[in-house]
Amino acid sequence: MNDAKAPAITFELDGDYIPLCDLLKFCQITDSGGAAKHLVADGRVRVDGRVELRKACKIRAGQVVTGDGYTIRVV
Repeated sequence: MNDAKAPAITFELDGDYIPLCDLLKFCQITDSGGAAKHLVADGRVRVDGRVELRKACKIRAGQVVTGDGYTIRVV
């Protein structure tokens, strides 16, 4: 799932966390929250190397979200 050649997106967190679907939408991985939910539900998103199926999973600083063609590093 992780494409090592894809450029990493660095996302600067403003608060304690961001829900996974919101992160995917904000970083323009998907066009909408609904599309982000489908991506997660289909098992096509990994958080710190593990498949994540919880759409509202709290993503915190230091975590890495990956999928087909993208890597998001949360700082």
